[in-house]
Amino acid sequence: MRVIVLFNLRPGVTVADYETWAKTTDLPVVNALPSIESFRVFQATGVMGSGEAPPYQYIEVVDIADETQFGADVSTDTMKRIAAEFQALADNPIFVTTTELKA
Repeated sequence: MRVIVLFNLRPGVTVADYETWAKTTDLPVVNALPSIESFRVFQATGVMGSGEAPPYQYIEVVDIADETQFGADVSTDTMKRIAAEFQALADNPIFVTTTELKA
């Protein structure tokens, strides 16, 4: 399963504060979880073919290898702390679960 997370930073949260936390805490901790195949964070830089600002500042892509294990992984005290820190930084994140279409 792939989860796409779309979000902007909360008012008062700086790009530097968020990106330092993402690089030093979120990315290494989540990527080390047994259930995670890959976890990446992207900063949106524009809307193709337009001069408009993108509707979201950041996009996370979480590839979950084992959904049962993922449930156990996110129930740990460490992940509860990480989730609370994320919620303090991100303003109303949208978590979209996906299934890939295959030809």
